Amino acid sequence: MDERAGTGMYLIEDLSGLAELVRQAPPDEELYVRWSHGPDADHVGRGAAGQTSRDSLTGVPLPGLSANPLRVEPWWGDRSLHIWVARRLYDYCHLRELRGPGASPWVLTGRECGRGPDNEPLVICHRPVAWVGEKALHEADLVVQGQRSAEWGPLHRADQDDRGGRRGS
Repeated sequence: MDERAGTGMYLIEDLSGLAELVRQAPPDEELYVRWSHGPDADHVGRGAAGQTSRDSLTGVPLPGLSANPLRVEPWWGDRSLHIWVARRLYDYCHLRELRGPGASPWVLTGRECGRGPDNEPLVICHRPVAWVGEKALHEADLVVQGQRSAEWGPLHRADQDDRGGRRGS
């Protein structure tokens, strides 16, 4: 157990641990990863009405927690589960800096209650599951970088120039 913020959630130390969690998830249990200061800061346990995110462009409150699904899509086939979960972590790794000290990824079970302005799932958390540790984040970065794709990176708008293109392209 990792008693960060008194959540009682355990710590997934490496990418293999996250892949195994996804592999063993019951078909009726939706797993998501969220980058924030944790369940307490997100008002988990205080009812669905308190679990909100905010659109960073307009400030509009959103009816759920923005999160990234961990479920493997059928089109992925029998490709590497490590690459799948690495992408799920890497997509929003920039949020650690944007959300400030203490922001970390954590896994939750929940149900989708809508879509945000970036088409991201908005989720009501049923149960916080685990924190994702530094080693897992480092391994995710290595896995993604190992794919050597010049066209792919985190989903970070601040990396865009004024014309909507990626800086440096």
